Amino acid sequence: MKAFLLALAALFALAPAGANAAERVPLILISIDGFRADYLDRGLTPRLAALRAKGAHGVMKPSFPTKTFPNHYTLVTGLRPDRHGIVGNAMIDPRRPDQRFSLGDPKQSLDPFWWGEAEPIWITAEAAGVRSATMFWPGSELAYHNRRPRDWLRFDGNVSDVQRVATVLDWMRRPAAIRPQLVTLYFDEVDHDGHEYGPDSAQLNAALKQVDTRIGELVDGLKALNRKANLVIVADHGMAAVNESRIIQLDTLIDRQSYVAVEAGPYAAIEPAAATDERVFDALLKPHAHMECHRREALPAHLHYGKNPRVAAIICLAEPGWMIQSGPVKGKFVAGMHGWDQEMPEMAALFLGWGPAFTRRELGGFDNVDVYPLLARLLGITPLANDGDPKLAARALAR
Repeated sequence: MKAFLLALAALFALAPAGANAAERVPLILISIDGFRADYLDRGLTPRLAALRAKGAHGVMKPSFPTKTFPNHYTLVTGLRPDRHGIVGNAMIDPRRPDQRFSLGDPKQSLDPFWWGEAEPIWITAEAAGVRSATMFWPGSELAYHNRRPRDWLRFDGNVSDVQRVATVLDWMRRPAAIRPQLVTLYFDEVDHDGHEYGPDSAQLNAALKQVDTRIGELVDGLKALNRKANLVIVADHGMAAVNESRIIQLDTLIDRQSYVAVEAGPYAAIEPAAATDERVFDALLKPHAHMECHRREALPAHLHYGKNPRVAAIICLAEPGWMIQSGPVKGKFVAGMHGWDQEMPEMAALFLGWGPAFTRRELGGFDNVDVYPLLARLLGITPLANDGDPKLAARALAR
């Protein structure tokens, strides 16, 4: 009888899309922006450590570029940035050469034009009859071909992490008929303090403690509601320390009027101001200390990057710990950054899976594109074509 009940519980945990909503265990996908994989070993996050001890966990390799928007969209599409179209936190599309997508420009970042090259999982889930609700996940606050999750919220940094958790618990408190079975939840304080104060700072450690408390409140709240849930807790990238002594200044290599720095930092995306200006290529493609520059079509293969027309003509890659700068630094210089090659250990991201569907297992290392097939299996929906390996789901989930 015990074996039968365990098998029945596993069946409900992986209920197909056509199952009754009351039988399907909700999936809560949580992003802790900038949570480097080894932060979990600092002894500051007991609630996350408890979930790790009872679930599946591993070291997740982000996609290049190791930036926020590209990797959040990779996690929910299973496609690398070169394929889903969000190729950076800033980018230019040849079809709109006079416009620039930027994380900090809502007019562009909320324009569906930029996000339409790949379908996020909440849209696929809704089409399969799986009710979805998104809390601040990048790309979730705009319509995908005029379709949205049933519940969604526009990002507002003034909404505290306590309020974010309370909103998710309110969704879980609903009657089964209107209770979401897919929920996303986003925390940004760890990333913010990693940038502002550095990955080894007291402020960063305090942020780790705070987000751990919030995760504990979510788990405790679900228990108080007698709601089972499968939690998938991820990060988009890690974080590494930087300082002003390790700067590569582009203006010393080519005059500013000759190029457009679409993005700069651990990598630089550069367009010649005149498309045929070979002086920019000649100046940048030669050897440089602490930096390698490539034409987009000749980037190292392991980056899986450079075929999308939104990728700039020249991509320069800084050595770990070094930054590429165009012009003088504006404002306070950051203490931590991300964006380097995804193979850099400090870029590795958190992954935890916990709940009735998960087995206890150390998963080792894997790519973040593998998360999407896992999410689709948990929801009981057919995944769209993707770059992920379904073996992660086979290893992480209980049979």
